Amino acid sequence: MPPGRQPALFELEPEPDRWELAAETDCLAAMVVFNRPLDSVYSYLVPDDLREIIAPGQRVRVPFGRGDQLTLGYCVGVTTTVPTHRKLKTLHEILDREPLLSGAMLDLTKWIGERYLSSWGQVLDSVIPAGVKKQAGTRQIVTFELPPDLDLAQLKIPAKQRAVLEVLQQSSAPLTVDVLAERAGCGSSPIDSLRRKGLIVPRRGRSEVAQADVIEVEKQSDLQLNAEQQTALISILEALREQRHETLLLHGVTGSGKTEVYIQAIREVVSYGRQAIVLVPEISLTPQTIRRFRARFPSVAVLHSHLSDADRHWHWQQIAEGKVQVVVGARSAIFAPVPQLGLIVIDEEHEATFKQNSTPRYHARDVARERARRENVPLVLGSATPTLESLQRARLGLDRLLTLKQRVERRPLPHVTLVDTRNDPLISKGQAIGRALGQGIAHALRERGQVILFLNLRGFSPVLWCPRCSGIRCPDCDVTLTWHKDKGLLLCHSCEYSIAPPERCEKCGLPGLRFLGTGTQRLEAEVRTKFPTARLLRMDSDSMRAPGSHDEALESFREGRVDLLLGTQMIAKGLDFPNVTLVGVIDADTLLHQPELRSAERTFQLISQVAGRTGRGDREGRVLVQTMSPMEPVIQFAARHDYDSFAERELEHRAATHSPPFSLMARLILRSLTESSVQAESRRIAGILRQTTAEKNLGVRILGPAPALITKLRKYYRYHLQFTAENHAAIQELWRDAAPRFQLHPDVEMTIDMDPLDLR
Repeated sequence: MPPGRQPALFELEPEPDRWELAAETDCLAAMVVFNRPLDSVYSYLVPDDLREIIAPGQRVRVPFGRGDQLTLGYCVGVTTTVPTHRKLKTLHEILDREPLLSGAMLDLTKWIGERYLSSWGQVLDSVIPAGVKKQAGTRQIVTFELPPDLDLAQLKIPAKQRAVLEVLQQSSAPLTVDVLAERAGCGSSPIDSLRRKGLIVPRRGRSEVAQADVIEVEKQSDLQLNAEQQTALISILEALREQRHETLLLHGVTGSGKTEVYIQAIREVVSYGRQAIVLVPEISLTPQTIRRFRARFPSVAVLHSHLSDADRHWHWQQIAEGKVQVVVGARSAIFAPVPQLGLIVIDEEHEATFKQNSTPRYHARDVARERARRENVPLVLGSATPTLESLQRARLGLDRLLTLKQRVERRPLPHVTLVDTRNDPLISKGQAIGRALGQGIAHALRERGQVILFLNLRGFSPVLWCPRCSGIRCPDCDVTLTWHKDKGLLLCHSCEYSIAPPERCEKCGLPGLRFLGTGTQRLEAEVRTKFPTARLLRMDSDSMRAPGSHDEALESFREGRVDLLLGTQMIAKGLDFPNVTLVGVIDADTLLHQPELRSAERTFQLISQVAGRTGRGDREGRVLVQTMSPMEPVIQFAARHDYDSFAERELEHRAATHSPPFSLMARLILRSLTESSVQAESRRIAGILRQTTAEKNLGVRILGPAPALITKLRKYYRYHLQFTAENHAAIQELWRDAAPRFQLHPDVEMTIDMDPLDLR
């Protein structure tokens, strides 16, 4: 990131008190960056005893700042061209035996810093997993297994020792002392006794029990592709065989077999001895995706946030050693250290979860495009509802558009019925399921079909209402508190603040507060009342906290042990359940009326994606969409599965307002515990930006400052500005020239978000 960001929060390098003189000849310097918003690359003398082992990509400890405090940094280069006009400090310590990143990945992280207006050190600290930095799981663990040909029936040993042997006999892998003792219900003494007798064999290494993501699957053969799939596959294979980079946008309706196209393209990649990276947006999709790929490929690694540090480090090592054919994971898997990359696939490319919401605020799709370009490999973007940015690139000829207009086996797209709930007697009484949807659920259950109900609000009720003061709000955030009946608490979904529900409004003292609105917990209670014999499962971030809970829940639904699945957007995409005959959208208006640039696009995507969960097997599917805005064009387009008409209309609107994808956007967010401070600073910063734009004739349009849509968040008051320009270079130049002049007030913090998806 260019210099000047948050200068009040971090001290720049002062003239230190103690120096070592760099010799004029035969010197080696390490170039070091830090996890701070500073653009500078610092040079340090490498002492003789470290010269043979220093390399770019290693972490180092060096004296930094006033007082030469030892600080962790990242070596990004070594050089013999040592400046002789000034004195250099000496590198203190190298923390890694081998580089954590290759030279190519170092170059990519530098590009990310420049593209997203972040420092190189901040990017490096973000992309290397914590488990890799900590070397988690490398400690040798003692596990135990049975010796070969042990006849347990012939042994005369105490009961507890026998229990230990029986546990090992039933286990498919060696076990640690702790696990063995817990399963056998004993202490360590029986284990020690068995070890001395030679009845159990110690083994040193990494415990396989820690690998929580291991999923046993039956091997499968490739499926027969239809004509559309075959045409798409041929286009991908052309780029693969010609060893050239090309981005291919695979626009296929839900159930059109995009995953099978990915798999058969990867089959070709693996046949060349190369590897593929497959990104998926949701942790809930990962187990299903892993199953599909492990059924076809013998070596598949997974990288996602639910892995332990030890597992993530182990997978990272396996990938770096070339032992993995396919890497499947969420956003950060784009940085997987595959040595021979052959293909990158991003499934459900429209999902907002591919954008990181903390520094560096990169988008995995754009990072994937740059990595694929640098390594000269194809990038495949797949979606039933592509982002308008991706569609526009294809229209301009920058990417190639591939289409799958038919579902596999020519199954019809589900019929979508819009249910106007404005005059529904049940909805007017505060119920979530209207008359038509209730009848549809009853019919589907009678016919032994499965049902999915979608509602993108968690908790029991989203508002505790005071007639005089409106909704009861979090004292630290500008959002209403949500009632979680199971916990007996009002919770803030932004900062986790919680209180017991008051009997009177704490602001005006009025009694008679009411819970309004419906969340997934309230919907669950209503379904249980109306359909008491239905086997019900709720999936949201409250019910799916335990490791493996996503996979367990979806497996229950897949096997028919659950009749009705309800939940938030984690059930809205990518899942394939052939017996689902009805999907109900409880409230299609949730996102539509948000004051956001992309509210219409997200509404269309969400309805289309959740509708696509039905009719994927031999049985036809129906979709009932409850809405109070049935004539809204966006909802009409979604009901007709008419992506092209929606995109045409929305692109016309974006072009008229000079909004993305017809311009590039950046968002500057300032925050402070004092509203007057952040308000004054945001006005001053806006003045500097406008002055710089005018002086250099950059053509950057600056909007604001204004309070953010959520003005107060986690006790901080927030103001923001928006920049729009025709190209990224103009915004880069503005930031590079203006930021050093900011000199922020000590009470104010600042961050910059390039290509923001969330303007709240």
